[in-house]
Parts: sequence; structure tokens; C-alpha cells
Amino acid sequence: MSTEEAPRSVLPYPPIHADAPFVVLSDWDGTITDKDSNDYLVDNLGFGFDKRRELNLECLSGRMTFRDSFKEMLESINHPFEECKEVLKKNIKLDSGFLNFYNWCKNKKIPFVIVSSGMAPNIKSVLSTLIPEINENQNKENEIDIIANEVLFTDKEKKGKTWEIQYRHPESGFGHDKSQAILPYRNLKHKPILFFCGDGVSDLSAAKHADLLFAKVMANGHSDLKTYCEREHIKHVPFRDFNKVLERVKDVVEGGKSVEDVLKEEGN
Repeated sequence: MSTEEAPRSVLPYPPIHADAPFVVLSDWDGTITDKDSNDYLVDNLGFGFDKRRELNLECLSGRMTFRDSFKEMLESINHPFEECKEVLKKNIKLDSGFLNFYNWCKNKKIPFVIVSSGMAPNIKSVLSTLIPEINENQNKENEIDIIANEVLFTDKEKKGKTWEIQYRHPESGFGHDKSQAILPYRNLKHKPILFFCGDGVSDLSAAKHADLLFAKVMANGHSDLKTYCEREHIKHVPFRDFNKVLERVKDVVEGGKSVEDVLKEEGN
């Protein structure tokens, strides 16, 4: 367990899966989905790709916090929140291997937790569109816990004509420190094996705390998380889609391989 003081959370957490021998935690945007929904909004409804990428690189280099860079990106989107949701529902798709992996986890009763620096209403809206049995308006977790930020409607009518992100950890440079979704499992006596999947700068806080880390690589070979892991010498498994994640998680859950075996086979 980290000796650093945990950042204050202004949003509740779902209960941890205290009895599970394996837990899968995953980033949402650009990892489970075919593209980053927030990037899509910024590029198409906000100040565009060039400025967004400039802020991404500032964050990756450590010159700017993710919290501040992401807030600046979202502030460039001057469109009602419901309009943004509809744009995402029409344009965001799932990773080609995700449904197979998700259904395998369900069948194996392995908890699957989305840990996102995006906003929960957007995630629920897209998820319920792409996986119809998940109803975005239900309070029940529907077998996928979502740990994310929220949205605040700032217009007088509170209908989302204007809005801003509500960070889970407003005092953290990450805005949402994803490591806080992983670290409670480290205090469990039976020490479950934790798998984490991510792709970008918002996943940096979680990267060091998973047992087996998967870093998604885009079709063009780009991956901010992979770049970070290589620079910081963090062992990881690169993947193009969740078919690779399924293969390697199966190796551990069903095939009897250790995490160390998998990492060694992947060149770590």
C-alpha cells in the first residue's frame, strides 16, 4: 500500500469486490472504445486536435497536470451537454474484442470495473447504446462498476446548456487518481490478481499498481501509456484489441501461468 496520503474524494465509490480472486479494471476512453470520446468532442466541437495534442504532450512531460489540461480542453466545448452525449452515441464504438472479453469475464464471475477520467453520464450513455442490456438510467451496477468523474450543470435551469466537469479528486493533479480504485485491493488478505488496461496519460497514476498492466496501442503504433511505461521501466503487455487481453488473462486464470511468466513472454 502506498504511504502517500490518499486524495480527498468528493464522489462515492462502489464497494470493492472483496472475495474475488481476480479483478479486471480498465480505462474507458480509447481503451474499451475505438476512440477517445473526450478527444472526439474537443477535436470536433472544441478547439481542435492541434491544441489538444499540445496539452497532451505538456501533461506527458510533467509540465502540466492532467487535471488542468483536461479542464482546459473541456472548457473549449461550447455545446449543451445533451448534444455532446448524442454526438458520442453516434460516433463512439467498442474495441473489436471487448464484447468477447466482457462476456468471458461475466461467465467466469470476474468483476469488471471501468475506471475513467471522463464523466460517468457520457460513459453510461454510450455503454447502454452499445451494450443494450445495460440501462444507463438504472441505479443497479449491471455487472460493470463505473468509477469516474461527474458533470455539473452550470446554467440557471440546471439542464446542461452550460456545464463543467466535477473531478472525483479535485485536489489531485490527476483530477481522478485512478490508483485509488486499485489500492484498496492491496489491503485484502487473499491478495487478488489485478489486471489493468489503459492507453493514455490519465492512466499513469494506476500503471504502477496493477499486477498485470495492459497498454493499448493505436493502429498507427501510438500509445502514451506504453511510452510512459518504457520510459519508467514499468512492465506491461502492449495490445491492439481486447482479444490479446483475453488471451493473456486466460493464461493466468485458466492456464496456470504466473503474471511473471506472461510478462517474460511479452519481452519484459
